[in-house]
Amino acid sequence: MRTIAVIAAFALAACGASESPPAQAQTAPQAPKQEQQAAPRAAALPDFKPLMKKQGPSVVAVISSRKPAASAAAGAPGAPGAQGEPQDPMLEFFRRFMPDMPERGGPREGLGSGFIISKDGYILTNAHVVAGSDEVTVRLADAKREFKAKVVGVDKRTDVALLKVDAQDLPVATLGDSSKLEAGDWVAAIGSPFGFANTITAGIVSAKERSLPDEMYVPFIQTDVAVNPGNSGGPLLNLAGEVVGVNSMIYSGTGGYMGVSFAIPIEVALDVTKQLQSQGKVTRGRVGIGIQPLTKELAQSFRLESTTGAVIVNVEKGGPAEKAGARVGDVVLAWNGKKLEDANELPRLVAATKPGAPATMEVVREGKRETLKVTVGEIPTEETVASAEPRGEKASQPNRLGLAVRELPAADRKTLGVEYALVVVDVVGPPARSSAILPGDIILAVNQQRFSSIEEFNKLLAQQQKGSSVALLVRRGEGAMYVPLPVG
Repeated sequence: MRTIAVIAAFALAACGASESPPAQAQTAPQAPKQEQQAAPRAAALPDFKPLMKKQGPSVVAVISSRKPAASAAAGAPGAPGAQGEPQDPMLEFFRRFMPDMPERGGPREGLGSGFIISKDGYILTNAHVVAGSDEVTVRLADAKREFKAKVVGVDKRTDVALLKVDAQDLPVATLGDSSKLEAGDWVAAIGSPFGFANTITAGIVSAKERSLPDEMYVPFIQTDVAVNPGNSGGPLLNLAGEVVGVNSMIYSGTGGYMGVSFAIPIEVALDVTKQLQSQGKVTRGRVGIGIQPLTKELAQSFRLESTTGAVIVNVEKGGPAEKAGARVGDVVLAWNGKKLEDANELPRLVAATKPGAPATMEVVREGKRETLKVTVGEIPTEETVASAEPRGEKASQPNRLGLAVRELPAADRKTLGVEYALVVVDVVGPPARSSAILPGDIILAVNQQRFSSIEEFNKLLAQQQKGSSVALLVRRGEGAMYVPLPVG
């Protein structure tokens, strides 16, 4: 259609050129009026040159290096695998991108982006850009300076990582406020797509506070800014040149950009980096409940006039919520006095509450409002549940699914309220590499069967036919989901 429109325009122009001079003279006075009408439209378009000049120098390329034996485990979820490996698009609609560049006989390198947040060398990027890396190098926008970077900390649950390089007087990005963004606002991304350093792309904010599958702690900013492999970890900026987000993933059924991208709000990223810098880890609150949105049909069944709230569908035995008196079927309306506009707000509000702190949870039960007083628990950190050899317990060899696992220690099982579980230590084989499985994930069941030992778990896998699919019940944070994997 666009090509046809262009041809038509040229045809009209040709016809105008063949007209008699009097006809041209009659139409000539209209030209200034048309130019005057077009001028305001042209003036309304944003100028990104000042933004690029101001913030471009603070954006860096992040090159992560992995030894060949560990490269498979370090790939980002949804990132393209090695050449020739099959990809399941149904598992990879939401992709976090860090392209791998294998070098013959050498380590595998991954490329991402980041931006400098302090003159003395602190850099913010995505967790999937540097997770599992043996060495990280930061290349400045001037392409003349490179630094070896130390990974200060990684938080996979929000996909945020903090790096540190030994340098002074570096160009620093100006940080903004994502809460001031509105749908329709112009935004721009700067990064290294496909290795093309300091590339700027632009678009608009499509929506705010998007909840994505298995991403319960981040209210994503959705945009139509072109984001491709290598953009991960780079800044999303408003027209004032302020960083309002960290580019993290795209929605794609093909592996490439399809007009929908997502960024982590800068406030979320900064909260994580402050904790990583001060204590080396991120702590989050938990109460031990499972929830689902309150639909119109459920609201009618519960005799409620509004659909705002979250229905409790599971209460962990002995957990903080059960001790506070929560029951299955309760509808949570507010947390610490903040009314829930969306059910997905509750996990974020709970996670943001300091473990051990008292909190209130307002619920409706059988038409009556009650306020429950809860002592908030703590979500185990990745270090707690995913260290390779904790308390003398070694990880198993990779299984048919390409997963190395170990038993979840008794103390952690008690914290999570499960009788037995395995924790993923490494993702090393092709089947799991193309899935949503991450190190630190907790495996509860194979298909619909629970297990009570690693041997029983492997026996269940051994019963599966090669080429078939097996579904693992996986827990991450307070959420659980089935993840299908091909059997190798």
